Amino acid sequence: MWADEAALDAAARRLDDWEAGFADRANRSRQLSARVQALTGTATNADRTVEVTVDASGALVDLRLDERTRQHSAAHTAKQIMQATRAAHADLLRQVTEAATSLLGADDPTGQAIVASYRHRLDPDARR
Repeated sequence: MWADEAALDAAARRLDDWEAGFADRANRSRQLSARVQALTGTATNADRTVEVTVDASGALVDLRLDERTRQHSAAHTAKQIMQATRAAHADLLRQVTEAATSLLGADDPTGQAIVASYRHRLDPDARR
């Protein structure tokens, strides 16, 4: 099947290179998964009376309200919480994008798919 040993050696090297590349990609993907799971997004509103933190899935994990929120209506405070939550989601998406780009590269299809998934879940405008 192989005309000479050189062709066989070249084929074996290509296979070894492919296997090493696959192993490296799998390792970087595991690193990305671990890094993303540890991320949180945090944001405050303009007057710094509301601070929101979301976990890696985008779920609210901390909410801090300054005493000054008592000077406003509940509707106003609720609006501020929602705005800060959207900003925390944007912060999380930015961090996920940076992590994917730094570990996998900007053009990597896996990284792009991960970022697109987060964008779809966290950005209401992306769902329209």
